[in-house]
Amino acid sequence: MNSQLDNLEDRLHFAVEIARESGTLIMGYFRSVDLSVDFKSDDSPVTKADKEAELLLRKRIEEKYPEDGILGEEFAEKKSQSGIRWILDPIDGTKAFMHGVPLFGTLIGMTQDNAPLLGVCHLPAVKETIYAAVGHGAWWQVDEEPIREAKVSEVENISEALLCYTEINLFHREGRFEGFDRLRQKVRATRGWGDCFGHMLVATGRAEIAPDPILNIWDASPMLPILQEAGGYFIDWNGNPTIEGGHGISVNAQLKDEVLNCLQKS
Repeated sequence: MNSQLDNLEDRLHFAVEIARESGTLIMGYFRSVDLSVDFKSDDSPVTKADKEAELLLRKRIEEKYPEDGILGEEFAEKKSQSGIRWILDPIDGTKAFMHGVPLFGTLIGMTQDNAPLLGVCHLPAVKETIYAAVGHGAWWQVDEEPIREAKVSEVENISEALLCYTEINLFHREGRFEGFDRLRQKVRATRGWGDCFGHMLVATGRAEIAPDPILNIWDASPMLPILQEAGGYFIDWNGNPTIEGGHGISVNAQLKDEVLNCLQKS
């Protein structure tokens, strides 16, 4: 392993620690009656909690790893001097957050020379943390319960699968609704448990498929190491394991090929 990453497990534990700190800050705003929401140029919402949480994460990373780069959703990128870059989404699922729905999370990823090496998803309102580093497995903790391995399900018949999604209109907008509809008709159940929560349901074996027709790198960054270490896949519509495809699918190992066939079929 590269000498810079001899401490990969230490970096993972640090990422879990600061994700939970971010979650504590965010929960101070959750379901606040006077929470104000602004809208960015792409019409996506942002709150004071998003910005303050990202500033907290940046501060903690800069204190501990001053030569590392940082790319976050809300503020300008800090270039890396070490080849290592942290990728932050302080609140993935801001729409859920602003409506008082608990299915949102803090996402932290880390890459070296653009290769994803670790990922953390902390879901503060439901008190779950899922995290992984390449070669160190994937792990899942609920509240104060003992840490357990995160593993995808072994469902191999698509008719028994649970499909999670975020927004139907995004499939229409990206010209991917026909594939999604084919997939929807094959599975046992579909639920709009979306954003990072849906992907984490796949990583922990509670769902089998979570397609997203549009993803930013900060949405996708933790997913690849978490899903891979949990025994599944995080891939783009062409089947490539990448966090930069602009879209992505979390899926268990047994259903990957059939899911891709449904989504790709013209």
